[in-house]
Amino acid sequence: MAVHTVENYRVALERCRTQASDSSPDSEVARLASRARSLIRDFLQQGALADLQEAIALLRSALALCPFDHHDRPVLLNDLANCLQNKFKHQGLVVDLDQAIEFHQSALALWALGDFDESDRFMSLNNLATCLQDRFKERGALADLDKAIDLHHSALLVCPSGDKSDHYMSLNNLATALRSRFKLKGVLADLDEAIELHRSTLTAYPDQSDRFMSLSNVANCIHDRFEQQGILADLNQAIELHRSALLLCPSHHSDRSISLNSLANCLGHRFKEQGDLADLNEAIELHRSVLILRPAGHVDRSMTLNNLAICLRDRSVELAAPADLDEAIHHHRSALALRPVGHALRSRSLHNLAFCLQDRFEWQCVMADLDEAIELLRSALSLHPLASRDDIFAAKTWVISAEVFKHDSGLNAYQTALRLLVQHLATLPSSPEHFDLLKYTASSLSVDAFSYCIRHGALNTAVELLEQGRAVFWAQSARLRTPLDELAADDDGKALAEEFNRLRYLIRRAAETTSELQSDEISHLTIQLDGVVSRIRMLPNFPRFLLPPLFSDLQKAAKGGPVIIVNASEYSCDALIILPERSANPICIRLNMTQAQVHKLSSDFKLQTRPVNFDAKRMVKLLRNLWARVVEPVASALQTHGIQHGSRIWWCPTSDFSLLPLHAAGLYKSGKPNLFNLYISSYTPTLAALVRARQNASQDSGNQTKCVLGVGLTQAHRGSALPSAVTELASVAKALSPVSSFTSLTEGDATTDKVTDALGRSQWLHLACHGIPNRKQPFESSFALRDGPLTVKKIIQCELQNPEFAFLSACHTMVGDESSPDEAIHLAAAVQFAGFKSVIGTMWSVDDAVVGDIVSAFYDNLIDCSGGKLEYTNAAIALHRAVRKWWKTIPFDQRIVFVHVGA
Repeated sequence: MAVHTVENYRVALERCRTQASDSSPDSEVARLASRARSLIRDFLQQGALADLQEAIALLRSALALCPFDHHDRPVLLNDLANCLQNKFKHQGLVVDLDQAIEFHQSALALWALGDFDESDRFMSLNNLATCLQDRFKERGALADLDKAIDLHHSALLVCPSGDKSDHYMSLNNLATALRSRFKLKGVLADLDEAIELHRSTLTAYPDQSDRFMSLSNVANCIHDRFEQQGILADLNQAIELHRSALLLCPSHHSDRSISLNSLANCLGHRFKEQGDLADLNEAIELHRSVLILRPAGHVDRSMTLNNLAICLRDRSVELAAPADLDEAIHHHRSALALRPVGHALRSRSLHNLAFCLQDRFEWQCVMADLDEAIELLRSALSLHPLASRDDIFAAKTWVISAEVFKHDSGLNAYQTALRLLVQHLATLPSSPEHFDLLKYTASSLSVDAFSYCIRHGALNTAVELLEQGRAVFWAQSARLRTPLDELAADDDGKALAEEFNRLRYLIRRAAETTSELQSDEISHLTIQLDGVVSRIRMLPNFPRFLLPPLFSDLQKAAKGGPVIIVNASEYSCDALIILPERSANPICIRLNMTQAQVHKLSSDFKLQTRPVNFDAKRMVKLLRNLWARVVEPVASALQTHGIQHGSRIWWCPTSDFSLLPLHAAGLYKSGKPNLFNLYISSYTPTLAALVRARQNASQDSGNQTKCVLGVGLTQAHRGSALPSAVTELASVAKALSPVSSFTSLTEGDATTDKVTDALGRSQWLHLACHGIPNRKQPFESSFALRDGPLTVKKIIQCELQNPEFAFLSACHTMVGDESSPDEAIHLAAAVQFAGFKSVIGTMWSVDDAVVGDIVSAFYDNLIDCSGGKLEYTNAAIALHRAVRKWWKTIPFDQRIVFVHVGA
C-alpha cells in the first residue's frame, strides 16, 4: 500500500535540511516542510489527528510558496497527498481522497518532467494507485480500479532493482487490485494474472517473514477460480496451499484464525463436490478451533458461528444426525444474536437459521419450526432494498416449502421471489454467469407462480407474475438495454442512474463485509436509495421502475384479438385467455396434462421434425394429440365467448409449450376442425412484447415509402447451398419495388458490415439464408452471411430506424433454448424484441425448392389486403392466405413450418 512509514518521512526531512537558513522563500518552504514532517512523524507514532491536520495546513502553505519548477514541489505534493489519504482513512471523508488523488497526479506529472530517481516515480505511481483503489471501494467507479491497475503495472516496471520490500509490495498491490476487478467483472484473465503475481512473490522471496500470507493469498485466488470454473484440481491445490500457510503461521499470530477459517471453508466445499465425510469432519474441527481463537467480543465470532453451523447442518443431512442439526440451530441463533437489525450479515443468519428449522420440520413435523422458518425468511427478505443471489435462493426455498407443505404464505413467497429477482437482475452487468442465474433461477419461478395463482383463483395476479418473471429474463438476457440503460439515455436520467449505481454499490459492499455496520449508516443509504427510486418513477416512461407490471396494462396486448397463455408447471398445466374487452375477466381452462406429458409431446415433435425422420402420418397423429389435449378446449372457449371464425388470435406459450406448433393443431379429417380453418394464429414471447409492437405506429405509416432490405445468399460462410435464395429475393424485389425503396444485398455483398449498415436505414427486412440456432447462448443465434454470423445481439445493437417487419426465410428461427424451455428464446422472437413489430419465422427446416412459392404468395396477399401499400399489421393475414393457396400442393411439413410473431 502507500508508503507512509516513519523512515520515509525521515529521508524527506533530511532532504529539506540542506536548504538555506535565511529568510528567502526557499528557506520558508523548507522550514514549513520540516515542521510538517515532524508532525507527520508524531502522528504515525501516536495517532493524534490534530498533528495530521496541522501538518496538512503547513504543507499547503509551503506549496503555495513553492514555484512550479522548484525541485522539491513534487515531494511536497506527494507528502500532502499522503497526509490527505491518511486523514481519509481516519475520518472517511471522500473529499480528502479526491484531493489526495489530484495532488498525486500533479506530483506524477512533475516527476516525469524533471531529473528524478526512478524510486521517486515508483513511489508516486504506487501512492496514486492505492488512492484510486480506496476511492473505488467508496464509490464503486470501475474507472478508478482500471486506472489503479494500470498504475500498479507501471510501478512494477520502474520499481528499484535492489529494493526487495518495494518489489514485494508492488506485486501484492497489483494482484490485490486484479482480484478486486475479477470479483466485479468476472474476467478470468484478471484472476489468472493475480495468481501468477502471488506465485512470483513466493518464488522471488522464499524467505519473506510473512510468507504464510503470500501462500494464503494465492490459495484464495485459486479458490476463486474454482468457484467460477468448477475445476476440482484448483480446489485441491487451494487446500494444499492453505495447509502450507497454516504450518508457517505462528500459533500466537493474530491472523492464524484467518488461515484456519480459509482451510475449513475449502474443505467444506470439497465435501460438497466429492462427498468425502473426512473433509467435512476436518472442516468442523477447524471451525471449532477458530471459535476458540475468536471468543465473545471478537468482531468475527458471528461469522465463525455461522460457518460451523453450516458444516454441522451438512453433516446432519449426510448422517441423518438430529444432534448435529440441533447444534447447528443453536449456533445460528447465537450468530443471529450478534447480528442485530442493521448488521450487514443479519439477513444471511436469518436465511441459514430458517433452512435448519425447515430441515427439522421435515424430520419431526413440528409446525412451529416451519412457521418460524417462513417468518425468518420473510424478515430476511425485507431487510435490504437490493437483493443478492442468497436472497433469491432463500425466496425460492420459501416458495418450495409453501408449495410442498401447503403453507398459506405461498402467494407472498412467489411475489417476494419475483420482486427480488427483478431488483437483483435489473442492475447486473453483462456476463455469462448472470445469464446462467437467469436460466436456472428465473426459468421455473414465473410459470410456477402462474400455476399457483390459477389454482387459487387469482387470475389477474397470475398474468402479472408470469409477465414479471419472463419480461426480466428477456430484457436481462439481451444484455443490451436494461432499465438503467434506458434511464441513462438523457441527461436527467443519466444523473439518476449514476446515483442509483453508486448507492447500489455501497449497499452491496456493506452486505458483503464481515465487520459490524451501524444501523443508522445502512438506514441512511437505504433512505437515499428510496429517494432516488422515487425520483426515477416521476420521469416519463418510468412509473413502474423496479415494480411489477399491472394487469390493466398487460391486457392491452389483447387489443387486436384474444391472447392465450398456455402454461406448463410441475404443479399444473393451464390455459388463460385474455379477451380484448377491458371489462372482461380472463377465461381459465385447466388442461388435462402434466408437465411430463407436455415435455414428452415436445420431444416427439423435435424428433419428428428432423428431415431424416419426417413422416406425415406420424406428424398428423401428434397434431391430433395437441388438438385434443390443448387447442380444442381453447378453440371451444373462444367460440363460446363470441370470437368469430377467421379472427386473429395470439399464442403466448411457456415451458415446453414454446416448442410446439399450436397454430397447426387439428384433427386433419374430412369435415373435422383444424385450428388453421378456424382462426389466424400469431405468437408473442411476452404480453409486454406485443404491447410494445403496437406502440408508436404512425396512423399514416402506410402512406410513407418503406425502405426494404433484402438479403440473399446461395452459399454462406457455412452451411449447405441454397440455390433458390437469390431467385426468391428477386421475386420479393419485383413485388415490393413499386411500393417501396428496395435495397438488395446478395452473394459477395451480403457481409455483416454491409447488412448491419443497410439495416440501420431500413424499416423492412427479408432474409433468405441459413438460420443457426444456439441452444446454449440463444442471443448468439445467428444468420449465416458471406463473411460470418449476423447474431441476434448484433441486430439488437444496430441503431434501427423504426423497424416494422422482418421475414426470416431461414431454418429454425423459432427453435429456442431447450435446456431452459420455460424461457424459450428464438431468432424470430428475439428479432421482435430488437424492435421489429411483426416477424415471420420457421419452426424447423424450410425446403428451398418450395419456399419461394410461399414467399411470393405472401407479398402478393400483403399488398392486396393492405390496399396497395405495405402494412405490417396485415402480415399474419397474408401468411395465412399464402399457406391456404399452396395447401394442397406443397409437402405437409412445409404447410405448417411458417409462423407469425408480433402485431
